[in-house]
Amino acid sequence: MESKEMQQAIKQPLALLKTTFIIVPIVAGADKFTNLLTHWEQYINPGIAGLLPLPGATFMKVVGVIEIIAGIIVLKKTEVGGYIVAAWLTVIALTLLAGWNYVDVAVRDLVMAIAAFSMARLSKIVS
Repeated sequence: MESKEMQQAIKQPLALLKTTFIIVPIVAGADKFTNLLTHWEQYINPGIAGLLPLPGATFMKVVGVIEIIAGIIVLKKTEVGGYIVAAWLTVIALTLLAGWNYVDVAVRDLVMAIAAFSMARLSKIVS
């Protein structure tokens, strides 16, 4: 496949991944302030919760701000944002696995991390 053809073939899945990793982090981050989708504090590893210097609800709001920023970075600089989202999701998954809580969510987050990493790599090909 020629380089131009390869770039064309990558554009649609890349756009889909980019849209996903703009919307999902921003929506999840914003929901940390409302808890409409879920009660986010339940996902804090109990072993880590006791080490936090602030209440769980406040910690989740900080997490929400980070997620919103990550979504915006994906919008502006897809490659960098993809690596940030991939790392962030991996840390969340490892935290969940460390407490053996919400293993299904941890596996889903690892799959999403792989997708975000793939998006970052593909964005380097398509200019």
